[in-house]
Amino acid sequence: MNRGCPDFQATALLSRRSLLRVGSLGLAGLSLPNVLRAASDPSKSYRPATAKNVIFLHQFGGPSHIDTFDMKPDAPEGIRGEFSPIASTVPGVNVTEHLPRFAQVMDKVAQIRSVHHRMKNHNSASYYSLTGHAPPLDDIRLRDTLELFPSYGSVVAKLRPSDDPAVPSYVSYPHVMRDGSVTPGQHASFLGKPYDPFFIGQDPNEPSFRLPELDLPESTPLSRLDDRRGLLELIDRQAQLLEYDATARGIDDFYGRALSMLASPRVKGAFDLSQEPDDLRDRYGRTTYGQSCLLARRLVETGVRFVTVYFSRSIGGNGSNGWDTHQDNFNDLKNRLLPITDQTVPTLIQDLDARGLLDETLIVWMGEFGRGPKIGDRDGKGRNHWPSCYTVLFAGGGTTGGAVYGSSDRIGGYPAIDPVPLESIAATMYHALGIDPETEVSDRLNRPLAIASQRPITEIFS
Repeated sequence: MNRGCPDFQATALLSRRSLLRVGSLGLAGLSLPNVLRAASDPSKSYRPATAKNVIFLHQFGGPSHIDTFDMKPDAPEGIRGEFSPIASTVPGVNVTEHLPRFAQVMDKVAQIRSVHHRMKNHNSASYYSLTGHAPPLDDIRLRDTLELFPSYGSVVAKLRPSDDPAVPSYVSYPHVMRDGSVTPGQHASFLGKPYDPFFIGQDPNEPSFRLPELDLPESTPLSRLDDRRGLLELIDRQAQLLEYDATARGIDDFYGRALSMLASPRVKGAFDLSQEPDDLRDRYGRTTYGQSCLLARRLVETGVRFVTVYFSRSIGGNGSNGWDTHQDNFNDLKNRLLPITDQTVPTLIQDLDARGLLDETLIVWMGEFGRGPKIGDRDGKGRNHWPSCYTVLFAGGGTTGGAVYGSSDRIGGYPAIDPVPLESIAATMYHALGIDPETEVSDRLNRPLAIASQRPITEIFS
């Protein structure tokens, strides 16, 4: 099993550079006829941030980069796998044969193929991928505490809240991720409860999907909300005699936000998927993931700033839904995971594009790590956890469609060019939203902490 990232000595003499879809290049076994190598110049002027919203698609369990977007058909048999590559809309950029619809939208997708970190356990690696900050230890027993960093959406909710107070800044659904215990990094942590996600624990694919917390009893007129606000203000005045702690204040803020949402037909309408044509719902896929991604489009259309869609509540394997393909990597991918992905994600990209929303909406598709190059884990059919090198996808939000930044080595095991620390993924998301990644927030001890500790990958932006 891999024990961490190497020193990348083979690339020590290479200057930092990116691969953008404009010219031609063949390097390290990667042939990209329409890709240009461009030098990373910090003084270069980049396109101003255009993203207003983020849809963060988290693939719990760790998708195999080698069997999806960074295939190695020339690698030895025990590494390259069972799938064949097919051409995409970007010349020289191939994807697996089991993602034919995805192949048709790769001209709208930017890839980073050299992401790496050291966390091998799902809970610690997922916390890292949900916050952009390394956990204090790599242990499945890692628990959520107020000392850990808040989720991306919570940071965005604090620094770039929704324009309409009735619209939640941060929404997450439909699962709470767990690997034994609840995975940390899904909440606001030390930022406080006002920046927690508005969490939806229901399945958007169920015919009965609704949000009872957004419904008043039929006998309750909207004017009663003002009375509730008046009561809350009275309680607040009485509470001046006491010392409210941060938790109590957070609950009050959350209650006030809920009241605003109750009175907003715009917010209630966003959650009503029955307003969408049946044929569009069919294109997204009548699955939990498919309808969750359709809901994400409706939410950003309404003004929600950050939406997190969790693919599954568990890591996977043995009949569950996640991407942890230890037991039967190729059958799990071919029969379960890739068909859902291939139906839903390209539809989301195309739908946003058709509505003129893609340039202002950044889609991020990633797991907590990739899968190991060597086939043979668990009865010879699986791939193991692999944080040393994997692929993250971006679409929209001002990114350059067809861009490929960084590359892995000939077996997909380690970065060969432009290693990208996971912290840079966080910085790239904030950059897309026009938030300076060096912005600081304060923890419970009032210590200033930067929201990201590495530079954004600005080379993937036009």
